[in-house]
Amino acid sequence: MKKTLLLVAIIMTGFFGVSNAQVGFNPVTGCVTDVNGNCVPTTLLSAVPFLRIAPDARGGAMGDAGIAVSPDASSMFYNASKLAFAEENTGLGVNYVPWLQNLGLSDIFLAYISGFRKVDELSTVGFGFRYFSLGDINFTDNDGNQIGTGSPREIEFSAGYSRKLSENFSVGLTGKYIYSNLASGQVVGGVDIVSANAFAADISLNYIRTGQIVDGGSTMRYGLTLSNIGSKVSYTGGNVGDFLPANLGLGAALDLNFDEYNSMTFALDLNKLLVPSPQSQFIKDPETGQFTDNPDYDSDGNGIADFREKGLFSGIFGSFGDAQGGFSEELKEFSISFGMEYWYNKQFAVRAGYYYESAIKGDRKFLTVGLGLNYNRIGLNLSYLTPTNNRRNPLDNTLRFSVLFDFADGSASN
Repeated sequence: MKKTLLLVAIIMTGFFGVSNAQVGFNPVTGCVTDVNGNCVPTTLLSAVPFLRIAPDARGGAMGDAGIAVSPDASSMFYNASKLAFAEENTGLGVNYVPWLQNLGLSDIFLAYISGFRKVDELSTVGFGFRYFSLGDINFTDNDGNQIGTGSPREIEFSAGYSRKLSENFSVGLTGKYIYSNLASGQVVGGVDIVSANAFAADISLNYIRTGQIVDGGSTMRYGLTLSNIGSKVSYTGGNVGDFLPANLGLGAALDLNFDEYNSMTFALDLNKLLVPSPQSQFIKDPETGQFTDNPDYDSDGNGIADFREKGLFSGIFGSFGDAQGGFSEELKEFSISFGMEYWYNKQFAVRAGYYYESAIKGDRKFLTVGLGLNYNRIGLNLSYLTPTNNRRNPLDNTLRFSVLFDFADGSASN
């Protein structure tokens, strides 16, 4: 179906943020407040946010947790270093994620294909292809006049290498090419809109340790990822670009093998975007309630917020201590994913999870459930998401689908 969107809203609001008018940072409350003294969101902003959408139904059913769980073809998204410990020699995953389906839109979706191949006992190579379609759009100006049509789309190509450094430890390196075409060929305020291109890399680590917590044995898994570390992008060809959604991910998972037929996994992920925290243009005097200019917002007076002008590495390293609310606000920039997975006879799985994000940093809170089925060389996974607050999610009440293929032996990966 056709969707009519205001072009200015797509380009300016979606990536550069909403005006800070009528709000200001209050040193007493430690947050940005409005004229009524209520804390308002200071969500981290980045370009190409589609790179952070969990593409697979297994992780999607476990609250988007996947950094440290057992490896499969979708590990290229979560933590490529895990692939060195894959039990199969070759794996392929095909994933489909409907987007905004709850609004009756059928032509917006994310498709993700990924796979891996073991080179030898120590090395594994992998690949990923991500395609995000925003459907067909009618662009209009401020007066509602049609100014053109388009088919916005975003693409990511990735290739990775994982290697065991010991029996328990592996590392991974992934290179990416990113293409984003949201409104190429349109003109906003006399500025030509162009496609954005970028190169990025992921660095990942994986550590496992076996034990005997239960009779059938146990495995503790740990993972760390630095993802989407790359060049800034611009949709206007200007000198000031927007940050990729660089991310720090920490994960832990515990596998419990109760007996020959029953096993269970508990997983916990912490994620933090490594992009500068937005700064308020104004400071609110806690005594008078008056708003004054923030001298640190645009110190050089060029009309561009200083946090947007930071370089790649200053933005990444500075992201751990640049929040106006101090350390307490920095902690709010971590999101939490918790998931559980139960397998019977390595053929049938039941999954559940929960995702939490601070109310002032996105406010995404949702429960997830899902099922998995392995038959011969094929694994089928489904997941379903339901929000636990009033914040609408593009995946509200949506089924995600994944199919995993194992070309090496007779059992699909789980």
